[in-house]
Amino acid sequence: MDATFILKAVAIIIFITMIQHKPVKALFAWVCCLFSVNAFPQAPIFLKSPGNNLTIEVNTKDSLSWRLIKGHETLISHAVAGLDIAHKPYIGFNEQVKSVDRVAKNEMIYPVVAVRQKAIRDAYNELRINFRSGNTIIFRAYDNGVAYRWVTHFKDSVNVENEIVDYVFPDNNRVLWGIEENKQFLSHFELLFKDSTVASFSKEQHCGLPLYVSSAAGTRMLLTEADLLDYSNLFFFGTNSNKITSGFPKVILKESLVRDRSTKIEENADYIARTTGSRSFPWRLVMVANEDKELLENNLVYQLASPNTLKSTDWIVPGKASWDWWNDNNIYGVDFRSGINNQTYKYYIDFAARFGLQYIILDEGWSKSTWDVIHPRDSINVPELVAYGKAKNVGVILWTLWQPMDKDMDNVLSIYAQWGVKGVKVDFMARADQYMVNFYERLSANAASHHLMVDLHGAYKPTGLNRRYPNIMSYEGVRGMENYKWSDDEATPPHEVTLPFTRMVLGAMDFTPGAMRNATKRDFHINFDAPMSQGTRAHQVAMYAVYESPWQMLADNPSNYLRDTACTGYIAAFPTTWDTTVALQGKIKEYVAVARKKGNQWFIGAMTNWSPRDLTLHLDFLDAGKKYKVKIFSDGINADKFAEDYRIAYAAWVKGQEVTVHMQPGGGWSAIVTEE
Repeated sequence: MDATFILKAVAIIIFITMIQHKPVKALFAWVCCLFSVNAFPQAPIFLKSPGNNLTIEVNTKDSLSWRLIKGHETLISHAVAGLDIAHKPYIGFNEQVKSVDRVAKNEMIYPVVAVRQKAIRDAYNELRINFRSGNTIIFRAYDNGVAYRWVTHFKDSVNVENEIVDYVFPDNNRVLWGIEENKQFLSHFELLFKDSTVASFSKEQHCGLPLYVSSAAGTRMLLTEADLLDYSNLFFFGTNSNKITSGFPKVILKESLVRDRSTKIEENADYIARTTGSRSFPWRLVMVANEDKELLENNLVYQLASPNTLKSTDWIVPGKASWDWWNDNNIYGVDFRSGINNQTYKYYIDFAARFGLQYIILDEGWSKSTWDVIHPRDSINVPELVAYGKAKNVGVILWTLWQPMDKDMDNVLSIYAQWGVKGVKVDFMARADQYMVNFYERLSANAASHHLMVDLHGAYKPTGLNRRYPNIMSYEGVRGMENYKWSDDEATPPHEVTLPFTRMVLGAMDFTPGAMRNATKRDFHINFDAPMSQGTRAHQVAMYAVYESPWQMLADNPSNYLRDTACTGYIAAFPTTWDTTVALQGKIKEYVAVARKKGNQWFIGAMTNWSPRDLTLHLDFLDAGKKYKVKIFSDGINADKFAEDYRIAYAAWVKGQEVTVHMQPGGGWSAIVTEE
């Protein structure tokens, strides 16, 4: 006989016996509560990945909890999932299972903009646990990660007061923790990843995502979220133990403007989102890899995102852009006064056209003020520049602050479209609350209606919105090369070989590479107007293969590029989207090597930290029976003393060869491999 049936029978007997001595209402409530409690544990529910290498064990007694197991190794020993919705029973606690549904999928996704792959296999096993409360939790197990999300079915809108996303690791694991200092979650999310242990962080400290975790046995995990819509961003707090717990920005009720672009929060609501009551919530995602390099091929953020909503996409054109802000428009060797004027930007267009670059960017300063973004300053005529660029197959992208865009979005975008502009770079959002999440979506949808592409700067990390709106070409949310203009200890070669295994895994990354003034660690100095990079020239060039961004920048001065056309022509040959990505080598904070295919060519990039390094690359990814001609860009023999020293060489390769790559301190190596 079922144990629950026996329990209910006993409860009825007790109820009848006691009714003579207690008020009926109180006893009835007591019995109802007894009926709702799972007095006997519900059996764990298991979900395995398609290859059986990952296992999720879900327990529904008391709180909804789960474990993650890889083979015989426990990766997450106890994870708790719950939703606290105002005036509703706590979702995930004392839930009773109504039914369990399972599905297995093995399909192909074909991205409109192929950032990492032109075809992504989406193979997973899914578990849907439907509760008597009417709520559902969905788990998915892939061979390279797991994810879960809540689904609710309330009739009216609800206030979500909190969501519990807790993870307990079996050991005091190594973590690379992107510390965020602002307690109100106001940040540009340009994370520096501190190498430490999970227990070294207190409840007063929180991190932005992703969070990199290495288990005691060496399994790598990357924790993040996906399909973030109409909700608040997830952050993690420490507990001085092996446990991390979630935190979210609350809805802002009252705010004020600081200077022309910053937000001061004056009043918050007591909830993190007001949203429709019948919806799917963001995916909570744990990527899993045996070694760091596997993270370079992980597409789970994209796979878990909502599908493309745009009917017309042929106007979305990735490409490289000549960018003005990093080099401060310090053009030289010309017969006009350089600066923010049409002569300077025509020079950019001429440069872009010469090397086949698709775009130029007019960054901050082109408009009458940072808030008047529909009237160019007197020295700028945008329609004239657009026409000049169109004749040379070079498009124009305009920068704007997010606040004036937010206040007059359709009008601003309509004017830009009338001018013939190709896209917008929207900047200084520096928030992660629900309103900002919705701003990203409104901007992307409205820009698409005007056939405008979008670059999100001052932005939180990618969560897959570029799948839903493929006109999103890139995100910042990275401690990028701009930091060389004011710092000597932030964007360094060790940081630059950390990013491929952390921030870049989540999606396109507008690091803005291409420095032509390169310095050793000893020779580097800060220069805002004529900036330089740390590491070698070959290190910078390799970024065009290693770093992913459908809008990839050439950040330096066109005059500098024109002084070295051999290097510039080599950079210009790199695509910005890829058919295939193959991870070759990688160790976080130390080195990275990756091969990417476009058409009948392979583009390979390798980078190292401040340690000189030899890597052996196995050419197994090439096609058998074919011959390839190779152009190699490597550190010069004196690059350890003069970082701009490089060498271009040529070779012939076939499948199965091994190639030894040498990199100087802060160095790099790259190759363009063309099928004969």
